[in-house]
Amino acid sequence: MSALVLAVLLSLVSAVAYAAAAIVQERVAASGPSSRYAPVRRPAWWGSVTLNGLGAALHVAALAYGPLTLVQPMGALTIVFALPMSAVFIRRRAGAAAWRGAVMATAGLAGLLALTNGADADDLAMGSRLVLAAAGFGAVAALFVASKALRRAATRSVLLATAAGGAFGLASVFTKSVAEDWQSGLPFGELPLLCAIAGFAISGLLLSQASYRGAGLAAPLATVTVVNPVVAAAIGLTLFGESFRYGTAGTAIALGFGVVAAGGLILLTTERLSAAHHAKPVPPPGPPPSPGRRRGDTPDQTATPPALR
Repeated sequence: MSALVLAVLLSLVSAVAYAAAAIVQERVAASGPSSRYAPVRRPAWWGSVTLNGLGAALHVAALAYGPLTLVQPMGALTIVFALPMSAVFIRRRAGAAAWRGAVMATAGLAGLLALTNGADADDLAMGSRLVLAAAGFGAVAALFVASKALRRAATRSVLLATAAGGAFGLASVFTKSVAEDWQSGLPFGELPLLCAIAGFAISGLLLSQASYRGAGLAAPLATVTVVNPVVAAAIGLTLFGESFRYGTAGTAIALGFGVVAAGGLILLTTERLSAAHHAKPVPPPGPPPSPGRRRGDTPDQTATPPALR
């Protein structure tokens, strides 16, 4: 078996593991009154944590055998696998709009990552990395605080998923940076970055768990799937000297793919808002009108004696 084929297989299994973890997290959020952030008393949640860890390990292994431009776009298959798996295992079917949004988000993400050129990336000094970590934690915290002010479950979910995807993306950036330093023989000065990686990974896990509460599977998962590598790519482009392939034309095409991915997320969000609107329970009919009251009269008109009107 060639290294390229092995990378593809590892990436596929990694995407399936991530999809299964997302389905379990969504079911835990929908089926229990436990904490929305860390339902530690639910064995199923710990199962989702294990599946996420398996997916991450397989993803790292795939990167060891295949190029970044192949492995990263295949991570977008998580949302594509999650929709049919959800329909088969928990009997939750996605509508046509959700499928279109998922395909658009996946295609846009794959196009963006395929055009990203990670060769000859620059490095940052430790002080600059710590500033980036602090700014990243501040941005994630700001998104979390903003989500607390939202009343619609679907929009709050997308904002929490955006924060989760950003946290995962920052964890990926620092993981790559630490791995490169370890290859240079500098493992002992990386403790602050290792703490930052752990903090971003845990924050991403807890925020993604919260994003599934009351919002279904498709919109939060698609948001995390897209935001994660987009944040990592944006940091690589702006701070590490990475660039898009094919110069100005490649940059323009990449922006087009970004619009496609954003359109897919909007479609998923609006589909979820529409589903939530149609799923609102109909209030039970009121008691039958009492004798002497005409249907349509208000209580003030029938209960008040004429002399007091």
